[in-house]
Amino acid sequence: MNPTMMRQLWSLIETTQTNLLLKLDDASLVQWILKQLKQERGLNSEEMHILNEYLYNRLSLIRDLAEQRYAPNHSSS
Repeated sequence: MNPTMMRQLWSLIETTQTNLLLKLDDASLVQWILKQLKQERGLNSEEMHILNEYLYNRLSLIRDLAEQRYAPNHSSS
């Protein structure tokens, strides 16, 4: 995966609404992200495979980041 693709991926994750990142199950979340990136970049099948594997390996991180963004907006203080 090249640096540009990685930046686009993490930019997409950072700009996606937290509730979407948190409510989708693992497979749906990975497919949603891949679909968004494919629309932006026109990914080929090899890139899709690489990104699919990369995303599954980082789902915990993606959800942790989403929870951190979500928590300040929904705290009681």
